[in-house]
Amino acid sequence: MNLDVLDIAGAPVVIGAGIAGLMTALHLAPEPVVLLSNAPLGTGVCSELAQGGLAASLGGDDDPELHLCDTIAAGDGLCDEATVRRVVRAATNAIKTLDRFGVAFDRYPEGALRLGLEAAHSQRRIVHAGGDATGRELVRALIAAARRTASITILENVEVRRLIVEDGSVIAVVAVGYAGAVALPTRRAVLATGGIGGLFCDTTNPPGSWGHGLALAAWAGAELADLEFVQFHPTALDTPRRPMPLVSEAVRGEGAMLIDERGERFLAETPGGELAPRDVVARAVWHQLAAGGRVFLDARRCLGPSFEKRFPGIAGLCREAGVDPATDPIPVRPAAHYHMGGVAVDAGGRSSVEGLWACGEVACTGLHGANRLASNSLTEAAVTASWVAESVAGASYTRRRRVCSTLVPPRPDASGIRAVVSAALGIIRDGQTMREAVATLLPMAGHDGPKSGPALVSLMLAVAALRREESRGAHCRSDFPRRDADACTSRLTLNSAMQAAAALSCRAPIRST
Repeated sequence: MNLDVLDIAGAPVVIGAGIAGLMTALHLAPEPVVLLSNAPLGTGVCSELAQGGLAASLGGDDDPELHLCDTIAAGDGLCDEATVRRVVRAATNAIKTLDRFGVAFDRYPEGALRLGLEAAHSQRRIVHAGGDATGRELVRALIAAARRTASITILENVEVRRLIVEDGSVIAVVAVGYAGAVALPTRRAVLATGGIGGLFCDTTNPPGSWGHGLALAAWAGAELADLEFVQFHPTALDTPRRPMPLVSEAVRGEGAMLIDERGERFLAETPGGELAPRDVVARAVWHQLAAGGRVFLDARRCLGPSFEKRFPGIAGLCREAGVDPATDPIPVRPAAHYHMGGVAVDAGGRSSVEGLWACGEVACTGLHGANRLASNSLTEAAVTASWVAESVAGASYTRRRRVCSTLVPPRPDASGIRAVVSAALGIIRDGQTMREAVATLLPMAGHDGPKSGPALVSLMLAVAALRREESRGAHCRSDFPRRDADACTSRLTLNSAMQAAAALSCRAPIRST
């Protein structure tokens, strides 16, 4: 079909309006940029739900080398050390930039930043805002800054359906809003669409976070990396509410303990205890639940009556569930929370497709490896947004105004996918269940219906997980429990994933590449 063409004078298009997208647009100023949000600005994004903070070595007893060591240890052999070093060294300046944009960080009365401790960090280095409402405060401040910036054109309630690629380069973005479908001709598109938690039944992510950016990149021909690594947060509030409210790691940082139904602490013998890396704690909680028990986070001794002052948002969520965290243990269970994998990018956020960049959770920079260190995600988004903006601004391009002709896919719907993904790609995985999932997902991924995008992303995750015949970081296989001596990253494209899935359907073996 012929599309209406919105002439944006060749401006770059940023797809997604969470922290990564907002900061990329702000860093591009004064160059004109179009910022697309598929909902009213500030809603439906994972960033707004973030309770944790930003990790930066600001303390007198801390330095970037310690932050680097903690990040690499959590990443279980797959971090790119050069990327980690670059990010941790830039983290302090990113905090200052956010401060200039108007973010009200938590401070002591004398003005010093209040630094928290979270899992697998050797020092207090987590900067929060609003206690347990860091994401909300960051999004508030950045939206206000974006609305004040004349060079940023904000289009709300506009959902991107495809990237048009010609001769290996992006030439337009196809989106649908209230007025129908439209093409935005551009040679520069930035994905900042967040993660994939919406593919799972138990998740802290909004339902729209199903991997939309990964599907757009895959359809465009981009290479994706380390898709098998999905982080499950160990302590989501165990209620029917979806997305599941998070009980921040900072609560454990203040001394809260995980206990079973008998009130016994079950991580006492685990190195690091409740502050062990997230994959370790999540698996320990999973085993308790799999045995038929329940798990609780007990903050009665360490915080007690001060819980509400320190964590007002969490206290309110607990009260809604009939729990008083000052006097009651908090029921928790793991939930899909963050995706370490994503669009493979270079140091400037460029993908393998000319004219396509990725920033934030949708990108795989090499910072997180096989398991993200707590509070490194917001830091990554804040730091890398400036690098992506610099790369986009420096890219040469030619304007193109011809009308694009393309099919506009239907609105995606992940609801029919979640049960399959949750059963096959959860905390503990096995080959047989994943192969069955591939067989279920392949027909849906190959058709252009509402399920095709979510099914494609899920299929690529399953193929990547099947190819990794080891257990490492957040990827744990019951049929391959050992960790290989050599750490290797994984790469997939749409074509290679579909070929592997088809081979599986014919019971042919999957080979690593």
